[in-house]
Amino acid sequence: MKHFLFYLLLTCFSIHSYGKAVSVQHLSVEMRVNPIGIDVQQPRLSWQLASKVNNVHQIAYQIQVSTSNDSFKNAGAVVWNSGKVESSNSVLIPYQGLPLLSGKTYCWNVKVWTNKGVATSDVVGNWCMAYVDAKDWRASWIGLDSMTNAGEQLQGAVNTRLSARYLRKEFSLSNPVKSAKLHISGLGLYECYLNGAKVGNGIFSPTATDYDKRVNYNTFDVTSMLTSTNNTLGVVLGNGRFVALRMADDARFGVPATRHFGFPKLMLQLEIEYQNGETKTISSDASWKLTTQGPIVSNSEFDGEQYDANLELKGWTSNGYDDSKWLNARKVDAPLGKLVAQKNPNITTMEEITPISIQLVNGKYILDMGQNMVGWLAVTLQGQKDKPVKMRFAESLQKDGSLYMANLRGAEVTNSYTPSKDGGFSWCPTFTYQGFRYAEISGIDYMPQVKDFKGMVNYDEMKTIGSFETSNALLNQIYKNAYWGIRGNYRSFPTDCPQRDERMPWLGDRATGCFGESFIFDNGLLYEKWTQDIQDSQNATGSLPDIAPNYWPFYSDNVTWPSAFIHTTNMLYEQRGDVQPVVTHYAAMKKWLDYMKATYMKEYLMERDIYGDWCMPPEKLELIHSQDPNRKTNGTLLATSFYYRLVVIMAKFAAISGQQQDVATYNELATQIKKAYNAKFLDVEKGCYGNNTVTANLVSLMQDLVPESYQEKVFANIVAKTEGEFNSHVGVGLIGIQFLMRGLTTHGQGDLAYKLATNTTYPSWGYMIANNATTIWELWNGITADPAMNSGNHVMLLGDLLAWYYENLAGIKTDKTDVGFKKIIMKPIFPEGLNFVKASTESPYGKIASAWTKTSTGLEWGVEIPANSSAELSFACASLDKITNNRRKVSFKKGIRLVEQSNDLIRLHVPSGKYHFKIEN
Repeated sequence: MKHFLFYLLLTCFSIHSYGKAVSVQHLSVEMRVNPIGIDVQQPRLSWQLASKVNNVHQIAYQIQVSTSNDSFKNAGAVVWNSGKVESSNSVLIPYQGLPLLSGKTYCWNVKVWTNKGVATSDVVGNWCMAYVDAKDWRASWIGLDSMTNAGEQLQGAVNTRLSARYLRKEFSLSNPVKSAKLHISGLGLYECYLNGAKVGNGIFSPTATDYDKRVNYNTFDVTSMLTSTNNTLGVVLGNGRFVALRMADDARFGVPATRHFGFPKLMLQLEIEYQNGETKTISSDASWKLTTQGPIVSNSEFDGEQYDANLELKGWTSNGYDDSKWLNARKVDAPLGKLVAQKNPNITTMEEITPISIQLVNGKYILDMGQNMVGWLAVTLQGQKDKPVKMRFAESLQKDGSLYMANLRGAEVTNSYTPSKDGGFSWCPTFTYQGFRYAEISGIDYMPQVKDFKGMVNYDEMKTIGSFETSNALLNQIYKNAYWGIRGNYRSFPTDCPQRDERMPWLGDRATGCFGESFIFDNGLLYEKWTQDIQDSQNATGSLPDIAPNYWPFYSDNVTWPSAFIHTTNMLYEQRGDVQPVVTHYAAMKKWLDYMKATYMKEYLMERDIYGDWCMPPEKLELIHSQDPNRKTNGTLLATSFYYRLVVIMAKFAAISGQQQDVATYNELATQIKKAYNAKFLDVEKGCYGNNTVTANLVSLMQDLVPESYQEKVFANIVAKTEGEFNSHVGVGLIGIQFLMRGLTTHGQGDLAYKLATNTTYPSWGYMIANNATTIWELWNGITADPAMNSGNHVMLLGDLLAWYYENLAGIKTDKTDVGFKKIIMKPIFPEGLNFVKASTESPYGKIASAWTKTSTGLEWGVEIPANSSAELSFACASLDKITNNRRKVSFKKGIRLVEQSNDLIRLHVPSGKYHFKIEN
């Protein structure tokens, strides 16, 4: 049974040491969708310790789970008492009690023994169960499987159009309510209302999947939303990705049709328990009423939303509405996928921003948000009856100040609102979103003000857990651009872009990028969901797609793109300490590797690559792709090097999964691949691989394929090519960029890596910023090669940059054995020209911080290590006499101990706590 991650929010409990209380806070990540109901029998529980004293580590714990908040003392209500378990583990402890029941709410607390005393929680965490058995569902799928309105088009259409569906049900209650749980799935998207109030804070719910394999539903506690007598449920259904975004290829732009799963449909079940113990169930069935004649006359992720206020259904979500002219809802076929409780939060509005200016250009008003963002434009405007107010969106402007639309291809990205009367109105869309910095407003006859608009920034609900600041303003702006680009492309899964007629979850973009992202965002549940999407998209042969969910069913049998399946799983293991995705997906990952080996491997070389080193910077600014064969890396070299790395990772996964028979098999295969790879690609005289591209040498060196005796030569070629041919600029594409910054730094060229990061001329991240980018471009030369080809909000070219920020500049890196930052490796570099770095991230154990500043006499370094973890700190000096901690000589009496001392390095083991080191020159 697959485990599910729970988070408990506990504050203010104390531990006692030497007769006095030591303040401790207990914080873990909260449940976030009112709450999310789950359908597994072994939820996993995590907690964090925090203390004002140093050197705190857990010795043992005791978990209790009960059926009510006040029943822990009642043995009959306790469904699990772990007893005292001697362990330092405080992350992802699986529940092992009595079977969990559908619809029940469970409470839990934890008692922790530490080396400083005992901590007992005063606050109780809880979770809500969804349905643990498919038989618990008695509702029917309902909807209307036909087009009914003028202008609708699906079959064979490029720009599909379909109106929203509105469904409602009135019901009465006979007794006071004790509890009420609502279980709902509305496809493609739903918004649910109970007695006129929206249920939950999610938008674009539920999270999108391959609907032929898996369909998500949400569970909400709606007890407080019910009235004592009459009540009304109302649901509006949008198209999302259940209805095809394109049902025909768009020959104008070479954009293929997307998969079509059916017409919108609803399944809902409201379980009510009265205070007298009786129950009542409200289910979706043919007694519900339905209309397609509502104000949302069309909605499309690509093309926008059209809203006609003349068709508003005043009061339709409340009691007493006259629905006599509505249709009876019809029972419809269920989607093919398995109905499961959603395990990650929905998308929601995470931030609001205000535009910076508005100008009149060619008779239309051009709004500048000041930031390329993803979400909604909410407006408060004056309109005229029946005159549509239109809003179009773009990332950039033409020279005359009008919108530049060419790079959006066939996406119409147009919202329209038709007023039902003269005067003011406020509106924002429901079932579409745009990626934009600029908006064009037409259909009004006056100059609006910036206060009339709000940018609603929408993405998957998650905490921002990272911060990063340096003395270099450009580094800071690159970080900001990355932050905006990453979160804007979290759309139930990580997408490539948010603005044109693509917006697809390409696997190649995140193979390494996910590691850097994990320092900034609490994205574990998103990536856990995406690994399941990838497995769901695997076909019977074992082949994996380039996109998952596979709305474009591209199965090119590449290696580098689908490798993200294994790499993202490895990220969850290393960065979050989560072994479950490894165990869950092990068989599917093995099946893919076996398929690729049987189909394409010849004499231990993987002769299959499709994309090469994608978006390698071309030699001329006007080129999209390089035409110089000396810049192109051999595809077999790329595929084989990646396959080797995956086999090495799979040997580790085999051990974790208890598949011991596979460990030796993978290790032997890795040995044979490495031997064949070097025989084929290593030039022993020149000390390079293939045709000596930076990427060829990097992927060989950083994936541990280079024999030790050649590593120095290979790295020298990397440096020579970068400094010479590329004039100390980026000389790699999508594949090489995954290794570039950490590769240079690991082998002693941190200053060169810093130079690459702070360039402002082509090709560089700074070049994008010098040309007004506020996110990351798709192409290094996006504004000169072919702007119509360039997405202004892509994150694939970040590569390992963000990981380099945190691991190398700040010195925050997890140990590869004591994963999840149980042990932290802190070895920052101090590039020439960079005066300070201040960074933090929230690990599974708590906040990790590193802040260093160069001084006239040396260096000051502040470090924060969370309780129940430890760190290994490296100091670039030869003598302990050069180091002080809080103005005192380093003491080995409080958990600090010497690990290594040499002529130029001191390594210290440092337990939890806050430290301020000074290192003298």
